[in-house]
Amino acid sequence: MRIVVATCSVDYTGRLSAHLPEATRLILVTASGSVSIHSDARGCKPLNWMNAPCSIVDGPGGWTVTNAKGEQLTIGISAVHADVSYDLGDEPGLVKDGVEANLQELLAANPGEIEDGLALIRREHPTEIGPVDLLCVDPSGATVAVEVKRVAEIDGVEQLMRYLERLDLDPRLRPVRGVLAAQTVKPQARVLAEARGLRCVVIDYDRLRQVGDRALRLF
Repeated sequence: MRIVVATCSVDYTGRLSAHLPEATRLILVTASGSVSIHSDARGCKPLNWMNAPCSIVDGPGGWTVTNAKGEQLTIGISAVHADVSYDLGDEPGLVKDGVEANLQELLAANPGEIEDGLALIRREHPTEIGPVDLLCVDPSGATVAVEVKRVAEIDGVEQLMRYLERLDLDPRLRPVRGVLAAQTVKPQARVLAEARGLRCVVIDYDRLRQVGDRALRLF
């Protein structure tokens, strides 16, 4: 990462034209070659930027940054106040709490949180069009397919319906009913789900984590 604080002007030419008059700004250049220009007033969002891959020509009057489409940022630099480079090392990526994978894992360990008496058959049960998050069985012996979402929208309803169509082709499983389990269910998704015979369950993720912690402490 190259970090430059400079008094500069910036001109963009490409799909349109844009101009930033001269002021003191922060210029960030990543190892991948992307360039972004920031100011205090704009917060974390850059004033202008050029995504990698792009070439940077560092001339006496400033920089010319060009991407593969021929778009250009011309950064005219009249004064450099700081210019440092740091090797940030490998990026492990953002680990989000409460995303679908975490929610699925907790529900697989505690299927009764979806429905009383529900038991897990298998996580990521394969079908020809993708894996069903949780394949379960209810106390009556009926098969239940559970699609887990952080936020359930219409696309999630359609996805679950496609899985049910494939699962119903297996005589060992049919008839299969569907449950959409999510932290939030959008109103449109609920209306469509109920119209198609699906059940929606809102999961309290914080409470579910506490249930999981208590189960671990028992052992």
